[in-house]
Amino acid sequence: MTTGKNLTIQVGDTLPSGSLAEYIEVATGTCSMGPNTFNVADLVKGKTIAIFGLPGAFTPTCSAQHVPGYVSLAPQFAAAGVDEIWCISVNDAFVMGAWGRDQKATGVVRMLADGNADFSKALGLDADFSKFGMGTRSQRYSMLVVDGVVKQLNVEQGGQFAVSDAETLLTQLA
Repeated sequence: MTTGKNLTIQVGDTLPSGSLAEYIEVATGTCSMGPNTFNVADLVKGKTIAIFGLPGAFTPTCSAQHVPGYVSLAPQFAAAGVDEIWCISVNDAFVMGAWGRDQKATGVVRMLADGNADFSKALGLDADFSKFGMGTRSQRYSMLVVDGVVKQLNVEQGGQFAVSDAETLLTQLA
């Protein structure tokens, strides 16, 4: 696994502009049912958000450890002042919606699609998974974002799962 470029996002930086898509299960006054595209800057304005990125939906570590950790610790994140938890992956909104249902994440973790890896590339957190037949994906990471500014950042090295887990980010909120 190699990154497409050097890490660009750092603690203290504002998130880059971009958009992410989310599959909405039930239509509301502001969102239609199905895939909806959101501007990241609008989503983060005035909020504290725990974000974690990972290589792919339905993949072993992502499904068995990464997402379940954030789902199970969501009440503790809320108690620590986190408004939302986001999971970002280079998949389409339909896949992310199905994966969210499978993971019992609906209404707990926002499953956000970065379909073309544009946001991951803007963060500098894209990775080449071509040797696995997966093309460009996201590196595995977690971050705490307050009003669009990165306050904590944990990027995994070489296929590891040691610093981007929910427990690590939760301890960094104290």
